[in-house]
Amino acid sequence: MDDSSAVADSGRSPLIWLWLAVLAVVLDQVTKVAAENMLTYAQPVYILPVLDFTLLYNPGAAFSFLADQAGWQRWFFTIISAGVSVMLLVWLARLPRGSVWLPIALTLILGGAVGNLIDRVLYGHVVDFISFHWNNSYFPAFNIADSAITLGAIMMALDVVREIKEERAKA
Repeated sequence: MDDSSAVADSGRSPLIWLWLAVLAVVLDQVTKVAAENMLTYAQPVYILPVLDFTLLYNPGAAFSFLADQAGWQRWFFTIISAGVSVMLLVWLARLPRGSVWLPIALTLILGGAVGNLIDRVLYGHVVDFISFHWNNSYFPAFNIADSAITLGAIMMALDVVREIKEERAKA
């Protein structure tokens, strides 16, 4: 069976992995509430030499894209996030039974998208608080939802590489 994933699992529906999306949303929202309650905006709290917790708000997209706009981007990114979430659910539902790797990747991305979508709808911005840096060079602050999206995207990329290797081996 061509299952479009690196691992097959006894023919269960790929929708069984939706619990990962729910877990990502819950962890994301709980940590954001904790950050809001325990941190002062833009005041770093030292954790490690390369890690601070710094409460920041991002009205834009990844890497603060369009964050400097007048507010229209809130609804623009809300619509995109909602659309992507629906697309991911449809894609997930259409995957072959028994697929594992790709459904996990998609549900992580879905959970992250929904976590940030909740922020946009409720607050008009995404709550970020994890800040990595090296000396005075800072990576853009992020959150658990962003981490889930990134992990899911890496898993999807690895799945593509695996598929390419399989196709080359068949040829």
